[in-house]
Amino acid sequence: METTASEKINCLIIGSGPAGYTAAIYAARANLKPVLYQGVQPGGQLTITTDVENYPGYADGIQGPEMMVDFEKQAARMGTDIRFGLATKVDFSQQPYKVWVDDHKLIETYTVIIATGASAKWLGLESEQRLNGYGVSACAVCDGFFFRGKEVAIVGAGDTAAEEALYLSKLCTTVHMFIRKHEMRASKVMQDRVFKTPNIKIYWNTETEEVIGNKHVESVRVFNNKTGEKQTIPVSGFFVAIGHQPNSDIFKGWLHMDEAGYIKTIPGSSKTNIEGVFASGDVQDKIYRQAVTAAGTGCMAALDAERYLGEKGIH
Repeated sequence: METTASEKINCLIIGSGPAGYTAAIYAARANLKPVLYQGVQPGGQLTITTDVENYPGYADGIQGPEMMVDFEKQAARMGTDIRFGLATKVDFSQQPYKVWVDDHKLIETYTVIIATGASAKWLGLESEQRLNGYGVSACAVCDGFFFRGKEVAIVGAGDTAAEEALYLSKLCTTVHMFIRKHEMRASKVMQDRVFKTPNIKIYWNTETEEVIGNKHVESVRVFNNKTGEKQTIPVSGFFVAIGHQPNSDIFKGWLHMDEAGYIKTIPGSSKTNIEGVFASGDVQDKIYRQAVTAAGTGCMAALDAERYLGEKGIH
């Protein structure tokens, strides 16, 4: 690998969602002079969300991209060096740790705060991407409220899909649940809850062909993969709950992860199995996955990094 430049710093933040920017605000205020690389999607998953109504402090709600601009401005005002670039390789074998950005720039750093997030898995339909944020969503807890009293559809068969279907059933008149196989992957207790909920309608062996609508979701066309039979169901919202993929590939072999690739942190902290390396936000949280919880762990990571540098006497 050809390296064109090397730079030594005390605190590197990788990622720029609520976790990364909050870590940056705290790290900058603690005079750690953090450098933050924004990654492939500056602002993270919130930039593909339209209305955010559940983040405290925004009494009238706010658009996701706008909120991330606010976070970025605040981090910059505190003195964070915010840069565009993607971390592509790491070497955590000795201090200072090495992180390559865009394959060629080398950063040597005494602490690393990982806030690379997770990406929702999608079905891969053109119409799903076109209507993303206009009735198509990968987060029922974030967006279900906007479909109160309406009919919606959800795709997925695991615990998350069951949980989101149940959440939607409390708000929506009917929840049409499409399951690709003749059975669900969800735990028995979650399946029982779904089956006992009268306004969740289950479609077995069913796959989505197209989400229909011009400016917003109007209906969804599905087909039975056993019989080939098609039907079009009028809905206002289409939720995809087939899982998330944590953006943790470059840390494989260095950090402890669960079977899905989420980075493991020591409970009650942001610490990983390598000292001086901290993880925050959706790359280590598969349970809550909210902007406010990501911001909270970003704060934890910056405080943990500050303590670590203090204990090591690094200034």
